[in-house]
Amino acid sequence: MMQRVDVHLDERSYPIHIGSGSLSQAHLFKPHLSGNQVAVISNDTVAPLYLDDLLTALGGADVDVFTLPDGEQYKTLDSYAAIMDFLLAKRHNRSTTLVALGGGVVGDITGFVAATFQRGVGFIQVPTTLLAQVDSAVGGKTGVNHPSGKNMIGAFYQPRCVIADSAVFATLPEREYRAGLAEVLKYGVIADPEFFDWIEQAGEKLLDKDPDTLVWAVRRSCEIKAGVVEDDERETGLRAILNFGHTFGHAIETLTNYRTYLHGEAVAIGMVMAADLSVRVGSLQLKDAQRIKRVLQSLDLPVCPPTELSDDVMHRAMGMDKKVVDGKLRLVLAETIGRVIVTEEIDASALRATLNAGDVLCDG
Repeated sequence: MMQRVDVHLDERSYPIHIGSGSLSQAHLFKPHLSGNQVAVISNDTVAPLYLDDLLTALGGADVDVFTLPDGEQYKTLDSYAAIMDFLLAKRHNRSTTLVALGGGVVGDITGFVAATFQRGVGFIQVPTTLLAQVDSAVGGKTGVNHPSGKNMIGAFYQPRCVIADSAVFATLPEREYRAGLAEVLKYGVIADPEFFDWIEQAGEKLLDKDPDTLVWAVRRSCEIKAGVVEDDERETGLRAILNFGHTFGHAIETLTNYRTYLHGEAVAIGMVMAADLSVRVGSLQLKDAQRIKRVLQSLDLPVCPPTELSDDVMHRAMGMDKKVVDGKLRLVLAETIGRVIVTEEIDASALRATLNAGDVLCDG
């Protein structure tokens, strides 16, 4: 059964369609195409699996396809420029619609291209990873990485719609799938203790990819994110809570050249570190931090920070994060499961202790 969540942003509002087989349903795409010209942006892993189904749904449109190599290391200005060159060579114009068929890398790059090609064209997100369906495809954050930091170049630009097909998880590698569960759990930590409880109880069904369990996990995650984005589209306040664990996680990704950890894996480690810091500054009880770590472990996610990264190296990398404001590091700390705060008042000694706590966090 198809489910729908709406993101309410006045003239930028859009639907999220959730359900098995949705990416091949033409009626979900047709209202959101600007004209007859369409460019599908995908990667060399996803395109062989789902491009034909998507082209069937886009039947009648004049479709060009651009395929990127797969991997976070290709989320760069060079890839952005290659797509721009392709669109110009194929004579696309302001009435074109871009369709992102892939995970977060494809969605973020395509959205950034859409935001800037001829000063903005329509685009549709067709996320093919769990992480993208519950996080990166929703909310309008687009961009590419820079060697100094993740997502340092980009724009806020909302899609016309999101098509979240749960059938794609059947071909998603297990590691990629589990990485998406980190973002699902994050929503429980930041906003919904009942959802956290549900994930804790439903862990085996989630790992087994039970269809009904998955649809609910995606739907509830999208509902929570939509609510936050509606209140703070451009992250001037409340939206920052979505970054729980991400400042630590982004630093880990950057320092390991995006080759050691998947984004969700780095976020899982980052959430453990953020919970540890929350305990050290007195905002979170130790039992809640231990519970967060325990549930992450039950979902087969890494919780151990890379001990080869020194506290100085991590601190410098965190200082390059987009969430630094006027030179001050801004972190999301937990107060309890279901409620977090955003603060720039961070005890330096407590932060250093967390950055040096790798062995303890690995063993504890």
